[in-house]
Amino acid sequence: MANIKSQIKRDRTNEKSRLKNNAIESETRTLIKKVEKAVAEGNKEEALKALPLALKKIDEDESAGIFKKNTANRKKSHLQRIVNGLQ
Repeated sequence: MANIKSQIKRDRTNEKSRLKNNAIESETRTLIKKVEKAVAEGNKEEALKALPLALKKIDEDESAGIFKKNTANRKKSHLQRIVNGLQ
């Protein structure tokens, strides 16, 4: 445990940020899973409906600093590739 007042405050704010970021990342994972599930079921219409929502959320997370640029691009590329692979 820190003795310095500023470090105690920093620990509190870090914990708040960690919890917030975990919640946001969990929501993003849920949207990604919706797209992957629709693709697995072969439901192209549902996948095309869920894809823009997932891509937008990934972009928002990138701008908020939750994902690094390359990580966000990799996730978006993966989703677009599997949706485009549907016949």
